Amino acid sequence: MSVAAYCIFCCRQIGTSGPATKHHPSWNNIRKIAKVTGSLILGGFVFITYEVWSLKKLLQIDTQAIHQEKLKSHVYICTSSLNRNEYQGITYQARKEIHRAVRKILEAEAKIFRRPFNERFSTFDGEDHECALWLLLKRTQSEDKEVRLQAVQELAKNTHWHDYQYGTVAQTCDQRTAIGLARSKDIDLRFFLPPPSLPKMKNDCLIEDELRLLLVSLPQSGLDPCVKYFTSLALRESSQTLAAQRGGLWCFGGNGLPYCETLSKVPSETVELFCLQALVQHSKVSSHCDKIEAHGGLQLLQKIYQLRKDSAKIQRNIIRIIGNMALDERLHSSIVRAGWVSVLAEVMKSPHVIQSSHASRALANLDRDTVQEKYPDGVYVLHPQYRSSQPIRADILFVHGLLGAAFKTWRQQDIDQPVDKKASEVQEEYSQCWPKTWLASDCPTLRIISVEYDTRLSDWKAKCPVETSIAYRSNELLEKLRAAGIGERPLVWVSHSMGGLLVKKMLVDASKNPEMDKIVNNTRGIIFYSVPHHGSQLAEYSISARYLLFPSVEVKELSKDSPALKVLNDEFLSFAKDKKFTVLSFAETLPTHIGSMLKLHVVPLESAKLGIGELIPVDVNHLNICKPKKKDAFLYQRTLKFIQDVLATDLGE
Repeated sequence: MSVAAYCIFCCRQIGTSGPATKHHPSWNNIRKIAKVTGSLILGGFVFITYEVWSLKKLLQIDTQAIHQEKLKSHVYICTSSLNRNEYQGITYQARKEIHRAVRKILEAEAKIFRRPFNERFSTFDGEDHECALWLLLKRTQSEDKEVRLQAVQELAKNTHWHDYQYGTVAQTCDQRTAIGLARSKDIDLRFFLPPPSLPKMKNDCLIEDELRLLLVSLPQSGLDPCVKYFTSLALRESSQTLAAQRGGLWCFGGNGLPYCETLSKVPSETVELFCLQALVQHSKVSSHCDKIEAHGGLQLLQKIYQLRKDSAKIQRNIIRIIGNMALDERLHSSIVRAGWVSVLAEVMKSPHVIQSSHASRALANLDRDTVQEKYPDGVYVLHPQYRSSQPIRADILFVHGLLGAAFKTWRQQDIDQPVDKKASEVQEEYSQCWPKTWLASDCPTLRIISVEYDTRLSDWKAKCPVETSIAYRSNELLEKLRAAGIGERPLVWVSHSMGGLLVKKMLVDASKNPEMDKIVNNTRGIIFYSVPHHGSQLAEYSISARYLLFPSVEVKELSKDSPALKVLNDEFLSFAKDKKFTVLSFAETLPTHIGSMLKLHVVPLESAKLGIGELIPVDVNHLNICKPKKKDAFLYQRTLKFIQDVLATDLGE
């Protein structure tokens, strides 16, 4: 009988001793075996240990990873250091090998008696961290949701593991666990497999050509006007680029103009952006998302994302598309397989609020374990962006105004750098989005949401052929907000300029729709920053110059003689008084520079006066009325106090 066979035989004898019960062999029993057989195996043991040490110089194979991964395509083989200081002598190596042998015996026994791989393995004093890793992975697949979430949380906290251990988790964890890890704060990116290798582009095949082919493969009939507009624009621009590349007789119907390339050439990044903007519109349609996935769109977008790391706009549009596609749970597996979880986890760490918020939205739509709501295009959660055990007590909803955006409208006011401060210190104190930083810090139990919608001053710059009136925007946003769970909790609205008119219209419309009752009944308060309840001088100026500017529908609705504006204000006041809404209004007192020539008081004090609630004049212009200079500024502190007061009962303060 060989030495190894003799050891295993002895282990089995001890492990099965006794009449009816079966006991696992303990480490003390293994030591007794080693002492009894020491004289017999000393020579052979030294030889075996030497062989093990020699092999370890070259490589070390994690046999447990092989066992767990036998049905998978990846096996991690980690190279080992040749530094003798990392080895702890023959005794350490011997104990390690015996532990491996014992573990094999127990695994075999567990198979025979159908015992699960459980906590019993953590009783051994060797390789404890290996046992913990597998136990946590086992728990992440538990049917008990609480056990599952706790296991993911414990996994995410590990920061002391070796590379191969993070690699083991990346390889063996399921889709649900990978998404949970990506939504964990300060997560180590080694928990994720890199995106799969993608095939190289064919010779002379440009990115815009592949995007154009993808767009052509999508449905072309029965399209929404916006989808149709962006698609035709993208195909037209990409065709011009193709013409520029071919040049010569192909240009202008074969006229052979030598300067055709100069006239027709469009920068490739611009063409890619046109195509991606078209794909953004297509990704809002569920059936089109299926087509994008079926035609390899997820892989193509991954390729472009990796190639265009120098363009934040291109990457942002791509993540926006992924976030839209993630609204469809049927596509989650395809999104994960295409390597997007690791990309989104990395972007979540971006210091740029726009990038990180787009990634946060996409991951929230993928995370069906802890997120019940879905976030449609243009609805962004500013807080909490990660998984949190802290319950959410109420919602704060930010709505920007004309030419505003979900992030830039709510940034800190730009101020002159103090002489006694370094640029780096000023940058650290600066907030790109004060609701995400200041408000989230002061009110951590709030869910803070900011919405974004397209607006324009003039029809010269129409983005799609739809008359985007306040009524149109109200219906569109109400459906999105309902999907995001707005109305399920106490709610405070915060709005700037035309955004306040939109808030009033949404509340009026919701009051007429029984399915939207919760939004009205759970509204606790409304903040208006320079809202033109009775019209704006900007609209008056634009309309007087209508032949030059072609003012948009939104601007026309802001004029003093707008019937829609008066009807909206009367309706809102009537039911707001009935509901006893708590209202706070801020009014600008300084004029705003419009371009280099024009200086206007955009919303005069009379127009900012709603008729209910408190009105506070502030010495700032229209753009800065919603941008506090710093955290202890009056504008922010008064806003914070209002929110805390109206939600005092709900927040338990």
